[in-house]
Amino acid sequence: MDRGLAYGDGVFRTLQHNGYPYCWGMHYHRLEADCNALGIVCPSADTLLDDMERLQGGKQNSVIKIIVTRGESLRSYAVPPLAQPTRIVIKTAMPQYPDSYFQEGVALHLCETRLARQPRLAGVKHLNRLENVLARMEWTDHQIADGLMIDENGDVIECTSANLFARFGEVMVTPDLSASGVLGVTRERLIQLAPKLDYSVAVKRLRLSELMNADEVLICNSLFGVWQVRQLSSHSWKAGNLAAQFRELLREQDAISA
Repeated sequence: MDRGLAYGDGVFRTLQHNGYPYCWGMHYHRLEADCNALGIVCPSADTLLDDMERLQGGKQNSVIKIIVTRGESLRSYAVPPLAQPTRIVIKTAMPQYPDSYFQEGVALHLCETRLARQPRLAGVKHLNRLENVLARMEWTDHQIADGLMIDENGDVIECTSANLFARFGEVMVTPDLSASGVLGVTRERLIQLAPKLDYSVAVKRLRLSELMNADEVLICNSLFGVWQVRQLSSHSWKAGNLAAQFRELLREQDAISA
């Protein structure tokens, strides 16, 4: 009877844990904001930290996924007035990514599945991820790291499991997510770090044709960090080192936080 299962009525966050949760303050801020967007009471940071500590049991690199649902209710879309949220905290092993993804860059599939525009849910990492599931079913080639998703207007939004940046000269453009897409923590970190590499950041509408003319393209998330995109379907970009530069900045930031 949990509404997270019945209706996808909930949110989640995924992060690395290696004796401490990476960028915990930013992740909790986004989790709390996403809960507020749906009117769900967010568990306290201390409660979730205690859950992670009980799961972790020492210093080991792992993935923590936090799910918060509205809780149980009768069979109805109507929200119960005294819903008691359900929290689920899951620990799994870190994925093993090919070294070539970091050294040579990655190839992307251009997804046929389009993202719907829904401003009330835009940015929220909610449990309704069927668009991403359908998009991920479009390829089986292990040489493809992720799929690029565009919305019903043809605007570039994100990948199935990552945010995106395109560099045009000294400006880094990341898609406007005010109508669809997920506000990722690593995306926010790159926006903050870009000035250290003498780049400005523009958050704006990005057409697919514009993306093809970018000098460099990056994708990012909280598990792999940053990858250089070398190919999208039949289009390719020259080798670049922007992803490697950002990975180094992220490592330095994480070392200070630890």
